[in-house]
Amino acid sequence: MNQARRVIVIGAGISGLTSAFSLLTSEESVHVTVLESSDRIGGLIKTTPFAGLGAVDEGADAYLLRVPFAAQLAAELGLGASITSPTGAHASVWHNGMHSIPGDLMLGVPAKVRAFAMSSLISPLGKMRAALDLFLPTTQDNDSIGHYVRRRFGNEIHERLVDPLVGSIYAADTDNFSMAAVPQIASLTASRSMLLTAGKARAAVTKAPASPIFGVPMRGMSAMTEGLAQRIASLGGDIRCNHTVSTIESNNNQYTVVTNNGSFECDAVVIASPAKHSAAFMKSLDSRASTLLGEWDHASVALITMAIPADQWPSKLTGSGYLVPKPDQRWVTAASFGSNKWAHWRPADGSMIVRVSLGRDGLDVMDFADDKLINLALADMKRHLGIDLAPQHVRLSRWNDSFPQYRPHHFARLAELEHSLSATAPGVVFAGASYRGIGIPACIQQGRTASASVLERLASNR
Repeated sequence: MNQARRVIVIGAGISGLTSAFSLLTSEESVHVTVLESSDRIGGLIKTTPFAGLGAVDEGADAYLLRVPFAAQLAAELGLGASITSPTGAHASVWHNGMHSIPGDLMLGVPAKVRAFAMSSLISPLGKMRAALDLFLPTTQDNDSIGHYVRRRFGNEIHERLVDPLVGSIYAADTDNFSMAAVPQIASLTASRSMLLTAGKARAAVTKAPASPIFGVPMRGMSAMTEGLAQRIASLGGDIRCNHTVSTIESNNNQYTVVTNNGSFECDAVVIASPAKHSAAFMKSLDSRASTLLGEWDHASVALITMAIPADQWPSKLTGSGYLVPKPDQRWVTAASFGSNKWAHWRPADGSMIVRVSLGRDGLDVMDFADDKLINLALADMKRHLGIDLAPQHVRLSRWNDSFPQYRPHHFARLAELEHSLSATAPGVVFAGASYRGIGIPACIQQGRTASASVLERLASNR
């Protein structure tokens, strides 16, 4: 019998855990150890009780269903029957008042003229400027979402629709964010007019049978990471928390991963930790890769969860929440009315669960004390909603360096990184939000791809 090959996975977020699970369920004989620097698994996924509810997410609260990778993993973990989807509550944009987000959009990009022509969010001049997309010559792509969309539709469409929607997903300033990193928008640059291309894409989507866009286990997103951890353990894998990697050493295509709690010999390494945090321990392995990783930018976000008493919540606020365009932002970037959005987030006393986001690329709030952040959030919500809120329960979740920023030409830098590493350390691969997509499905896909690369490498070195 062949001796089991040894693989170290650095990072116990959804990417690292998926990679470990995929390795252990392959036909190869592989021993896997997952090393996590913190005292818990899950990375940016965390679900805890709140306001009498057993499971309210502190980070991501759902995943895309139309991208299959998360739904497939949930089914493998036996969670398929417990998946629920949001209600039909509609979101808004706050700009001197609430404005419903128009229909006929492709991630903020208008797919029909009526998407902006009938919207109170766009001024008459903004509507006329947006219509020029139909007549302007082809725009040369410099891989900046903001540059491209402003050139096609003008400032208002970008600042009040595209940037709030994309920015809320990536905590990004889309003027300094890669177009290629958002394929839903990048695909709309295939021909001269974004409006016409978006219209064709939208028509193709609407022909498909209606189905929910998002899903989440009833026990919250942690059901995914906890399910992975249980399966990894049952398959003989090992997850070790409080193990911070300090360096990776190479010796004849074998690796030694050194941590604060011991060293681990292995045949391959999956790095599923944030780029910025991985730079230091990569230095001895590949100095160029370390330098490139150190140049990655990451944005930080604070998420405040509140339970607002029922008698304080206006009955007219039936939507799922709102986004705040950057020119209108003070501190709050978005607010989600969780009890309107999720039927299972409705406390018995009728209170409203609200999640408020502060911080993004270019707006750092991590140095503020907890009380200050909460007061800033409440002051902004008074400005937006016109009411004083006195929450009966408050929970503050700090997500430091949680959103990698895909600067223009991100993928060219990633290709340089991987090319350098393929020569110096062919058994080391990357997976995770810093690299090829930050959404849950993208991270799961990267975890599976990384495990496939490792297995191919191990097979070639028999």
